[in-house]
Amino acid sequence: MKTIIIPTDFSPTALNATNYAVDMALALDAAVLLLHVYQLPVSYNNNMDVPLPVIDINQIEEINKEKIQTLKEQLQHITSNKIKIDTDVRMGILTEELEELCEIVKPFAIVMGNRGGGAVERLLVGSSTLSAIKNLKWPIVVVPSGATFNGIKKIGFASDLKKIEETTPVAYLKEWTKTFGAELGVLNVDYNKDSFSEETKSQAALLQSLLGEEVKTGFFFINNEDVETGINEFAESNNLDLLIVVPRRHNLFERLFQKSHASELVFHSRIPILSIHEKED
Repeated sequence: MKTIIIPTDFSPTALNATNYAVDMALALDAAVLLLHVYQLPVSYNNNMDVPLPVIDINQIEEINKEKIQTLKEQLQHITSNKIKIDTDVRMGILTEELEELCEIVKPFAIVMGNRGGGAVERLLVGSSTLSAIKNLKWPIVVVPSGATFNGIKKIGFASDLKKIEETTPVAYLKEWTKTFGAELGVLNVDYNKDSFSEETKSQAALLQSLLGEEVKTGFFFINNEDVETGINEFAESNNLDLLIVVPRRHNLFERLFQKSHASELVFHSRIPILSIHEKED
């Protein structure tokens, strides 16, 4: 049985991602694992600069366990107990705890929110999500505020069409398209065909060959000066249900995930984004 891990801090952003993930689980007959990772609040002694707990560790653990149990019961009621829902509460750093948990669970996906309405929530949620994208090898679905799961029939895959065989996570592309019975659109942003060459055509043909006939694939060459803008405009105008990116591909990573104002693609998109890391050796 597939398992979807849902990290939650109980914020509206996290709740929206939770609802999206639960609806996905219902569609796939998958299990759900709610995860809350917390850190112990501390204050500092002015004389000794020694961190002191603000609240008893056992007390804060019980509070968090009560919160996640309440959320579980609400979801069980909403879903009429149609899916298996487990919970896990841990103290630590989110990415580290997620990595340890994923090695045990081997999840189909991690589903997270992107950002909230307030400045503090944007900072905290955004930081956690980007850290997970950069450091975890597991598929991560980033759910924009307000997005709902209505099935996945049209998937876009952002690609620079370079070193396809060495870097493209073909197995994941096949798995996600087949699981949802979706069409795959390969999106390449190239302003005035500045980078278009015989090698580009060769790499596109290679990707088509690797995906095989079982994956219905189309190739779209987007004429835009800005990669992020071109992909977002295409995704929205073509009503994509999901956009797949490979964050560690140097061109796309630099242009999509390392802008000075953080990840424009992740944080401005109204379409859920699936982050999958490149093919491993």
